[in-house]
Amino acid sequence: MTFKNIKSLFNFSTAQRKSIFLLFTIIISLQSFYYFVDFSMPNVTTSEKEKWRSIQYEIDAAKKERADYIPKIYPFNPNFITDYKGYKLGMSVPEIDRLLAFRNQNKYVNSSQEFQAVTKVSDSLLKKISPYFKFPDWINTKKEFVSYKKYPNTAFAKKEKIVVIDINKASQEDLIKIYGIGEAISLRILKFKESLGGFVSMDQMNDVWGLSPEVIENLKTHFKVLALPNLKKIDINNASIKELSLFPYFKYPLSKNIVTYRSMNGDIKNSEDLTKIKGLSTDKANIIALYLNF
Repeated sequence: MTFKNIKSLFNFSTAQRKSIFLLFTIIISLQSFYYFVDFSMPNVTTSEKEKWRSIQYEIDAAKKERADYIPKIYPFNPNFITDYKGYKLGMSVPEIDRLLAFRNQNKYVNSSQEFQAVTKVSDSLLKKISPYFKFPDWINTKKEFVSYKKYPNTAFAKKEKIVVIDINKASQEDLIKIYGIGEAISLRILKFKESLGGFVSMDQMNDVWGLSPEVIENLKTHFKVLALPNLKKIDINNASIKELSLFPYFKYPLSKNIVTYRSMNGDIKNSEDLTKIKGLSTDKANIIALYLNF
């Protein structure tokens, strides 16, 4: 193909040139229209959309607050740590089980060192949680042992005779004389006695919250039940659930179990029948029986 033949390809008639010019004009117009005109959808804001936006803002704020939240630990007595409480503190299951087994023996830890010896927690965990330990006041105010001069004359070294007092006649002043009992615990003992109508056994001291085994033994040395008090006994076979619930040893679930047992088995005749009721142990039943009319 010669140059002359190629040149002939670009020879257009007047009509063809007008058509090509028109085509270019249309293409340029469309491109300009597409460039300058905004084809995006208008942003229509509805009331429902605004409502969801406000809710989303609250959700995001709550998430941030929860992420920044650090639970506050309040002072507590480590002797009464539950499974859930121990888990929240970072204790392992075996460590919690050791503490619960120790408490089931009616024993108490009285210091951070004793707590670690019983539970076998690590030093790092003990350092983290021990500042929140709160032991009874009488533990924190123990007096240091003072050695006294020994006299050769046995008359001076003679032990003072212990005067035993009837626990049902003991005053607050009498109770406070016992090492480990302060004003609060002495009032707690007296209020418990008043709610029962009187004590029938010194073993009931185990039911007073806050008394350690050592203090209970000390109480048993100085106090006895010398005579049974004049009790207003409960008619166990006719009392309603509400009436039974007023007795300190009968909480609502146990009162309900008593009424259920009566309806299914007839009258309760003695302490042995009490032990057949769910929630009553033999030792507790023997004490409770003294407050009942069968």
